[in-house]
Amino acid sequence: MSKIVYVLLAVAIPALAAEDAVLSTGFRMRVDRHEIQGDSVILYARGGVTELPASAIERFESVYVPPTETVSPAPASATQSQSEEPSHDPRVLLRDAANRSGLPPAFVESVAKVESSLRADTVSPKGAQGVMQLMPATARVLDADPADTAQNIDAGVRLLRDLLVRYDGDVVKALSAYNAGPDAVRRYGGVPPYPETQNYVDKVLRTYIGNGGR
Repeated sequence: MSKIVYVLLAVAIPALAAEDAVLSTGFRMRVDRHEIQGDSVILYARGGVTELPASAIERFESVYVPPTETVSPAPASATQSQSEEPSHDPRVLLRDAANRSGLPPAFVESVAKVESSLRADTVSPKGAQGVMQLMPATARVLDADPADTAQNIDAGVRLLRDLLVRYDGDVVKALSAYNAGPDAVRRYGGVPPYPETQNYVDKVLRTYIGNGGR
């Protein structure tokens, strides 16, 4: 495994974001706003809500949001057609799920590329299914049908977000847990000594960096 330990993830969520929450690990989450409730901080981003210990956040930074170009409304028939035909493109579904969870779309797509090469029909020897390679038991816990691409992606991204929150933004631990499970991360205090997991973490980070880290 390379010596890459942390990657500073700048969440590229456009338009409504007003500040960056900078975690103690260097991880950034672009959010619309935040609220402090006792020892916790509630982060609101694109309709999603994430709760973190106040001690995990180093600071908030204001973000300048340039004005967006005004676009004429699409004809009613076109709008109706689009609403009736949701996208089945994994990249679109990944981007939308990433935005809902407040994660960098490029980071989420990097995980999906390493997991399944963005293929919905991929099944691992252990039984993991689809784009985000969900195990059937994991999918049940997340209340998702792993054979449904949209549900598979949404559940996988929610799991990834929850792991990042669980490890206070430690990307390496979160990726290790996504691959090998939280029990393995707890047992070894970090990346387990499994070549598969070490290679997995390294490959995801390299793919993300290759995508420009956006």
